[in-house]
Amino acid sequence: MKKYLTLAALIIAFAGNAQAQNASSTAQQTVQLDLSNAVEMTFVNSGNATGNTVTMNFNTADNYANGVESAAQELKIRSNKDFKVAVKIDYSSFSYAGTGTINLATIPTNAFEMKLVDNNTGGSVAAPFSTTSYSTITATDQDVILNGNNGDDQRFSVKYKCTPGFGLPAGTYSFNMVYTATQP
Repeated sequence: MKKYLTLAALIIAFAGNAQAQNASSTAQQTVQLDLSNAVEMTFVNSGNATGNTVTMNFNTADNYANGVESAAQELKIRSNKDFKVAVKIDYSSFSYAGTGTINLATIPTNAFEMKLVDNNTGGSVAAPFSTTSYSTITATDQDVILNGNNGDDQRFSVKYKCTPGFGLPAGTYSFNMVYTATQP
């Protein structure tokens, strides 16, 4: 009987020691992130890279002589590096719908202008553009914002103004404004 009690005590002691030992194992692996430079520009009102059509109506002689101003157009930039923004008129997208005859050579080169009305990019407004007066937009890239800060919600707003004069026939004129955000 003593043997059974001793054996039972040994079994209980062994079982207690076995339960007190914690088993563990570890494994590891390297996770590598391959980050590329990324920049994206969208129009806030449409949420994508194609903004809504901006319609400027010329109904009076005063409109032709003094120009018509658009509502503010807001753009948003997301970039992991500092950036700059340029603008140009894309005359290859030019179209005219009306009863007159028109060619690009008859359109006044200083008829279409732009100004910044708000700049929350952390960057500076590039000359000749400003927040106080309009500047002519050309068919070649012109810097608008320089040294914009990287971030997820960098915004700026522009207004357009067109003063066509009295030399163009009535009708609907369309062209694209192209904005380009570039990282240095």
